[in-house]
Amino acid sequence: MSDEEDVAPAVKKSRVFYGSLEEKERERLSANVASSSATGSDAVRAGIEAGNINISSGETLEIEERVSERQQEALAEFERRRRARQITVSTDDAEVKAGLRALGEPITLFGEGPADRRERLRSVLSVVGPDALKKSRKDEERAKRSQDECQQTWYHEGSASLKDARLWLARYSLPRAMRRLEAARTQKEVTEATKTIRQQELHKSLRNLNNFCSQIGDDRPISFCHFSPDSKMLATASWSGLCKLWSVPDCNLIRTLRGHNTNVGAFVFRPQAGVSLNQSDVSLASCAADGTVKLWNLESDEPVADIEGHSERVSRVSWHPSGRFLGTTCYDYSWRLWDLEVQEEILHQEGHSKGVHDLTFHPDGSLAATGGLDAFGRVWDLRTGRCVVFLEGHLKEIYSLHFSPNGYHLATGSGDNTCKVWELRNRKCLYTVPAHQNLLSAVRFQPTDGHFLLTGAYDNTAKVWSHPGWMPLKTLAGHEGKVMGVDVSPDGKLIATCSYDRTFKLWLSE
Repeated sequence: MSDEEDVAPAVKKSRVFYGSLEEKERERLSANVASSSATGSDAVRAGIEAGNINISSGETLEIEERVSERQQEALAEFERRRRARQITVSTDDAEVKAGLRALGEPITLFGEGPADRRERLRSVLSVVGPDALKKSRKDEERAKRSQDECQQTWYHEGSASLKDARLWLARYSLPRAMRRLEAARTQKEVTEATKTIRQQELHKSLRNLNNFCSQIGDDRPISFCHFSPDSKMLATASWSGLCKLWSVPDCNLIRTLRGHNTNVGAFVFRPQAGVSLNQSDVSLASCAADGTVKLWNLESDEPVADIEGHSERVSRVSWHPSGRFLGTTCYDYSWRLWDLEVQEEILHQEGHSKGVHDLTFHPDGSLAATGGLDAFGRVWDLRTGRCVVFLEGHLKEIYSLHFSPNGYHLATGSGDNTCKVWELRNRKCLYTVPAHQNLLSAVRFQPTDGHFLLTGAYDNTAKVWSHPGWMPLKTLAGHEGKVMGVDVSPDGKLIATCSYDRTFKLWLSE
């Protein structure tokens, strides 16, 4: 160790100030503030000059306070969970499914259990609100109540002319029904051997049916044909709007009736026309696709009267057996009954959910049967206005109906290629005839005894079936187009068919 290291360092002597330090301290602080402000202002001035600091001219911009979308979603999710915890959901799985169905949600998902389903219902209710389920149930109850009300039978007050017509129909139909039943009792007394022989002879003659006459009826398809009550004339209707009368059996044109401007749906003779009615009396009625219905006599080529009131297509017209009333079917889902004596519409009957296509009257005059595009048929009691039989069984539209002369069988032809025979006494389908390969356009019973049934269809053929038994007896083939109408002459000797190929044919047993 050196001698210098051994020397002790000199001790710094502290200064001792006498008196107050307040003035010195104030001077020191003011000097510090002045120096710092000078330095800061110089720095700001340098930044402004360099262009790094922009100073506005006093304009201010208000910043809108808004919460971010993520924050809103988070708050909404917290609120939904809070509501979900307060919602009470049934533990019955059937009620949970019913609730989901009422809210329009699937009642179950793949791999979902009852507990998961309850949580899903609670989650849905937390979004749509707990009152949505009550509201949907109230709507269901209201809809069910309104549906029940629609299914109830309701009545409205009819006119005095309708009441008089119903009374007249009752007085007209009851004696005819008594005569029909008396004839049935007389027929019942005939021995079975005699009945069998007659049936065999009839079947033999029907199997020998051949084309007797074929005539081109118009430039357009022929939509309807109908024999006169005396079996001496045939009326045909065409899509050209022309209605024609032909002599039978030589098929010569008698008269062309002009009045329609569009497709004619039906052209029918009035009962007793040409027998007990004068030539100047109304003897025929026709209808067209534009809703017009016209009445004709056997003297003039022009219509003698128009029946107005239809706004949609009128597909068929049919005379009541008395000849006093005319029935029309319309595509406005209704059918109407017109009284020609008082010259007014006495009944506007609804009941079908689609257009009504065909109408036929019972031989006694007491009932009317209608078939519609809703695939249902209805039998109406004209004396009371009630629907007494509801015909349910066809899969497609009903295009034709016809009563048997026995009074308790009704045939219907449909777009499902079948013909059904209905037993009106027990209100059931007696037999379904798998008749054709295409839709049936027309069905007709033999008008004298009802011992055979004639059907026409869009497979270009007409067929004859035995009644009862429903065996095919003869297929009337020869048309090159769809068979659109068939008829049997009142004397039972001739069969007429009309077709889309613009021809009509007469068939006669050799």
